[in-house]
Amino acid sequence: MDRATAIAVKEAEDKEPMHSQTAYVAPAGYHLLIERDGTLSLSLDEKVNFCRPAIDPLFESAADAFGPGLIGIVLTGANADGAKGLMRIKEQGGYAIVQNPRSAESPCMPQAAIDAARVDKVLDLEHVSSFLARLVKGFSS
Repeated sequence: MDRATAIAVKEAEDKEPMHSQTAYVAPAGYHLLIERDGTLSLSLDEKVNFCRPAIDPLFESAADAFGPGLIGIVLTGANADGAKGLMRIKEQGGYAIVQNPRSAESPCMPQAAIDAARVDKVLDLEHVSSFLARLVKGFSS
């Protein structure tokens, strides 16, 4: 993945400080969490939605760390993972984007997120990146 993007992609390490222009991937078997001080944390807590890593713990910890400065995105997937986390992002004032379930290979995750949270935007997959670029530009202006 690192060679296919303009930013660095790496497996997260416990207690690692986050850096801009870097995408972090949870190591197999660990939940990835974000601490309020901006460091990453790896957890062996119970599986969530039958998964470890799961998206809900990541979204929930990120919402607590970043509040209204966070954008959460839920894409295609086969269970409800991400719905509770996206709800926490909205509760903390963040922004929620969900892939249109009709355009998703597996619509369960996006539909669960739409049902659970006050989603700000529902988009077909091919429109997510351009919308995100415009949104982030608007936040930084």
